[in-house]
Amino acid sequence: MTSHRYNLGDLNDPALSLESTAIIDLREPALPRHYSHAEVRALAGGVARWLTEQVFPPGSRVAIASLNRAEYLITYFGIMRAGHVAVPINIKQSPEILEYVLQDADVVLAFTDGARRAALASHVPVIDFDDAGPDGFTARMVPADLDSVRPAHDDVAQMLYTSGSTGKPKGVPLTHAGQLWALQATTEVPGPVQARYLLAQPLFHMNGLFMSKRAFAVHGLLVIQPGFDVDAYIDALERYRITVLTAVPTMFARIIKDPLKLQGRDFSALKRVMLGSAPMTLDLLQRIQHAFPDARVTHGYGTTEAGPAVFGPHPAGIPTPGLALGHPIDPAQVRLVDGPSDDEGVLLMRNPALLSGYHNLPEKSAQVLQNGWYYSGDVMRRDVDGFYYFIGRADDMFVCAGENIYPVEVEKLLEKHPDVAQCSVVPLPDEERAQVPVAFVVRREGTSVDAETLKQHALAHGPAYQHPRRVCFVQDLPWAGTNKVDRHALVQLARDLEKRQAWHQHGTEVLA
Repeated sequence: MTSHRYNLGDLNDPALSLESTAIIDLREPALPRHYSHAEVRALAGGVARWLTEQVFPPGSRVAIASLNRAEYLITYFGIMRAGHVAVPINIKQSPEILEYVLQDADVVLAFTDGARRAALASHVPVIDFDDAGPDGFTARMVPADLDSVRPAHDDVAQMLYTSGSTGKPKGVPLTHAGQLWALQATTEVPGPVQARYLLAQPLFHMNGLFMSKRAFAVHGLLVIQPGFDVDAYIDALERYRITVLTAVPTMFARIIKDPLKLQGRDFSALKRVMLGSAPMTLDLLQRIQHAFPDARVTHGYGTTEAGPAVFGPHPAGIPTPGLALGHPIDPAQVRLVDGPSDDEGVLLMRNPALLSGYHNLPEKSAQVLQNGWYYSGDVMRRDVDGFYYFIGRADDMFVCAGENIYPVEVEKLLEKHPDVAQCSVVPLPDEERAQVPVAFVVRREGTSVDAETLKQHALAHGPAYQHPRRVCFVQDLPWAGTNKVDRHALVQLARDLEKRQAWHQHGTEVLA
């Protein structure tokens, strides 16, 4: 599939017509902007030519800090086509972290939008997508037919920064060759009908960014929303007859939270839903499948450091069980270590998409990269057919009265209750038991399940030490910038409520 591809910013198949629509930008839903593949390619060429004229050294880091929009992807492709490194910036982080990332990456220039212009311009030169001032995007980026730079095998194409929930973000340099391999390993051959993708997850995260590249790799159509809004997402899904999408499970938990929002809608065009980047429960998977019966719903796995090309279908055609992540694409490239048996432990991976090391962090790199293997920190189990299942993060595990507890396992247990729409479990310090599980629960619409009922449910269906000692009912779980549940925020909330003895004031019930 990638025989004609050598630069990650240049994904169009030259054998196909470039006149079909590539992007529909819904930044202003009432005034959607349409771009053909030819227009995207020419504008990306214009970005590449302008950058070349600036005489930056090859491989210079160029940042993008903006809400999702067509110019974001056009610029992303153009940066790489010019032989530079694209650095998508998490726009939801603090000013202090933003400054750190710009300095750590040694960014020479940032493309941004009007809302973030001031925050960026105080640190680096900027190009403004919204044309606010003399450094506007439209005036400077003239469409151009330009040959893409041919990178060396180990040349870096992009550098993504990890979320940094437990410290400063880490720069993850990823090569052209590695990412093109990942696209080849995970992208199906285009069919006779153009695939239509919907993007609402942020482009600074691997989930949304990789899906966008996949859309171009299959000559598809990408409908872009600036961010995730349940009603707008549902409207676009129906209006634009979306056929394929990838998303974070938390997004779909909110989509199906109110079944009335989906009634009377026509989602028959949707044939494939790929969920990943966060844990999943069987109940949520089944409810999504029920809401979108024409789609094949699967749960995948990937990391920023090693990419999404880890698991796939079983080579013998055995159906993938509901919560399984899949069968290794290459069993020789995955291992389980540090577990109670050969079939359970922390996942190690190696593949052509793997980072060679974190940017400017040799000690951290040495901790996670050993003899060509990447230590993921994700605890997995393998069944008799070779399918892999996610148990939890090794660093999320805590000890309660001598027993190891993985929050995801407790969440799966609680979400089996029919009145629980979604939950998140975090540890709370306890003098007698070291730490105890606390559950933040979103009730199913129209239900009124209480804490005692959930305690008895947990005791009846799981080991006693897993039952939550506090249950806090909330309207929604907090999100981090990547549309995942913000566990760090919940840990802080639990400790604050405990310190102030304010559980009951927060609509919370305390259990023994």
